[in-house]
Order: sequence, then structure tokens, then C-alpha cells
Amino acid sequence: MTRKQVERHLTAILAADVAGYSRLMGADEEGTHAQLKAHRHDLIDRRIRKHRGRIVKTTGDGLLAVFASAVDAVRCAVEIQREMIKRNAGVPAEKRLEFRIGINIGDVIEDEGDIFGDGVNVAARLESIAAHGGISISRQVLDQIEGTLKLQFRELGRQNLKNIARPIEVFAVELDGGGSKASRILTKANLKQDIRYCKAADGVRLAFARVGDGPPLLRTAHWLGHLEYDWELPIFRGLLLELASSFSLVRYDARGNGLSDWDVGNLSLDVWVSDMETVADAAGLEKFPILALSQGCAVAIAFAIRYPERVSHLILYGGFAAGAYKSPEVTAAALEQFDAMKTLMKLGWGANEPTFRQLFTASMMPDATKEQIDAFNEAQRISASAECAVRYLDTVANFDVRDLLPQIKVPTLVMHVRNDRRVPIAASREMAAAIPGARLVTLPGRNHILLEQDPGVPIILDEIRRFLGVVPQV
Repeated sequence: MTRKQVERHLTAILAADVAGYSRLMGADEEGTHAQLKAHRHDLIDRRIRKHRGRIVKTTGDGLLAVFASAVDAVRCAVEIQREMIKRNAGVPAEKRLEFRIGINIGDVIEDEGDIFGDGVNVAARLESIAAHGGISISRQVLDQIEGTLKLQFRELGRQNLKNIARPIEVFAVELDGGGSKASRILTKANLKQDIRYCKAADGVRLAFARVGDGPPLLRTAHWLGHLEYDWELPIFRGLLLELASSFSLVRYDARGNGLSDWDVGNLSLDVWVSDMETVADAAGLEKFPILALSQGCAVAIAFAIRYPERVSHLILYGGFAAGAYKSPEVTAAALEQFDAMKTLMKLGWGANEPTFRQLFTASMMPDATKEQIDAFNEAQRISASAECAVRYLDTVANFDVRDLLPQIKVPTLVMHVRNDRRVPIAASREMAAAIPGARLVTLPGRNHILLEQDPGVPIILDEIRRFLGVVPQV
């Protein structure tokens, strides 16, 4: 029996689908189908043909197309997304069809009109992490189009994509040509962010940034942080802008998320402390104050004990010395909810459907507006993989720095929201009582993640400035 010869060739692959298609169909099946059919006929299919592309496969809400070059594929995608912005201008937000597009270059197998291969799988995964109405491309695509197309790109970091063996460097295409939303927000505030990279002791690439011209202030990393997207979120953006107006604010993305490497082996308190040292060295910080939030408090405490000569002040907000698996105050019901959260993360943290992340969001900020909830759900999806989210949760749950608290020698300010739904204020009371000379400030509210409208935000800013002896700029 003669084996059929398989045709292989290098091609640019474009994958597209409709964000939130199931929800749209559930709300208005006929209207959604009619919209999609019109967009396909009047816009998408025509633009693909115009740019020498060919549709290989269609699904209910998506398609797979191949192009002669990456330049053709990206030009086509940009025209589609820009035209969709115009088409959606008069459509209510809850009824808009917004496409997500992923583009990759890869060696594909073509068989009976269909295509297969790792390159196709990568394109599909890039589409799944693209923003609504956005375009995600791989490093290979960027290398082909940079300098040829007059576009700007935002680095999204090396990401572990589902069922893809190696981490992929991902970039987002800026459709409006005016730079990222984050850069526009900073420019409006007369600020500029400088993003750089350094390597941890084990070779993991860490992204860090500095913004502002005042005295230095290092903020600990967050596993849901992102050096770019943090500025865009209508959550703690106001706090960041205020801090940057008074300090030279240094932030970094923890290993495993944001712009730092996603493909990491070691996750532990020790390695996070070591990463903080790496960033401080790369940023040229000698002796500096640390602003730590939530689980970052344990990292900052351990850092202050390991490197006492480098820390001038400690500011601990919403923190805890012992994680869920170590704290004797955690109830059986709380542990059961904690395990349920891990299950949801494993099942679909990176899915477009926010249900998988909703339990986490509700515990973090129960008083958030719908806009803030939606923004945070999306930020979670693009800031860390499901694997990293679960590993982080487990690592943090095993934190225990209670024995280090009496050894802290630097001035320490502890702050906590009185009715925090995520981390009870008792955790900060215990920290403040155990740290020599620490001052505890309690704040109104119940959101663990600070929202711009929270009454405690101006109090926090005032306390930080007074604690560090900084007069706000007028």
C-alpha cells in the first residue's frame, strides 16, 4: 500500500472568532446570527480575498485563513478590526460583535483542503488571548512585518499557551496608531514609563518599570499584575498615578505573569525574595522603602530580614503573615471555598467566559462596578496562565513568616480595610502587634483590591507620604 505524500509549506495563519459568542446567541440568537452573516459577507471574506488570503475552515463563530505572507495577514486583520470599530459605533455594547484575531507563521500540513500543525494551533491560541476587537501576533510575525507596516505593538510577554509545548512571545497590534492606552494615560499625567528587563539567578527574565521623578519607592510584584495593563484598569490606576506623582515608582511583574517569563520552574517565597533583589539591583536601588500589597507583604518582610541594610521603610497593605494552609484562623468552610477556586482556575482561567474567574473577583472587590469587574476579569485572563494561577495560589497558601515579624528593625506602617472580604483585618492586626514599633491604620470599606472610588484611597496616599516624609507636588 502506497502512503499518500503529505504537502507541507510555510504560511501565515490567521485565526478569528467572536468574543462572547455564546452569551450573544443566548440573548438574541437570530439577531446575532444575522449580524455575523452580514459582517462575513460585507467585510471579512472580502478583505481576506483582497489580501491574497484563503479561508480554509469555518466554525459557528470563527474561521481559519492562510495568507501568502505575514504582511498580507496583518494588513487584512488591521483593516477588519478598524472597520469593525466603525460598524459597532452605533450598536449597544451588549449587542456588539467583536472579533479576536491571532496570527502566526508556521510549517503546516495541507490535506484535502484543511491545514494542520503546530503553527495552526499557535494561531488559534493567540486568537483566544487577544483582546476583544484586538489582534495578537507571535514574535515570528513581528519579525516579518516590523519596519514594513507602520504599526505600533505592545509586548505581552512570553506566554504558556494551552497545549503548546514551548512559551510563545506575544505582541498586540495597536490599532489606533497612537501607542498603547497606558502610554496615553501616562502622557496625559505628564509621566512616562520606562520598561526594562533583567535576569533572575535561574535565568528567568523579569520585566520591571520606573515611572516618576521623586524619591524611590519599590512596589512588590503581584501575580495578577501587568506593567502595561495596570494603568488601564479603572481600579487602582488612580492610586498608581498619585504615587508616581510623588515618587520614582519602581514596579515589576512577578515570574510567571505579565511581561516577565511565563515558563518558569521554581515558585517559592525564597525565589520571590531573590527576584526582588535582582530587580532592585537592575533598577539601581540601594536603600529604599517597599510598598507591599496582599501576598507581597510576606515577600517584603522576608526581604527586609534577609537584606536589612537595603530597606529604609516597610509599608504593608492588606497583608498576612500566614497563608490559608498555615493560618489557624482559617475555617474549614474557607478552605473548601479556596479549593473550589483552584478547581475553577484549572478548568478555565484563560477562557473567554469570565465565570471561571468570577468567584475570585467577587472576593477581591465586592463593591466594584460592572466596568471594574469586567476589566479585572479580562486582566486576570491575560496576566497569567491557568497553570500559574493555581501554582501561585498554592504557594501563597503555604506562606508563613510569623517568626520573622519580631526581627524587623525598620519603621513599619501597616494598613488594612476594616471589612476586607478577602483577607480579614485580624491578619494585619496580628502583624502590627508582632512587629516592633509598627503603626496600624484601619480604613473604611470592604474591598481587598483598592477601587478608585474607595474612601480609603486618599487616606492611604496621605499616610504613605507622611510616613516617608514626602510632600505631594502641586
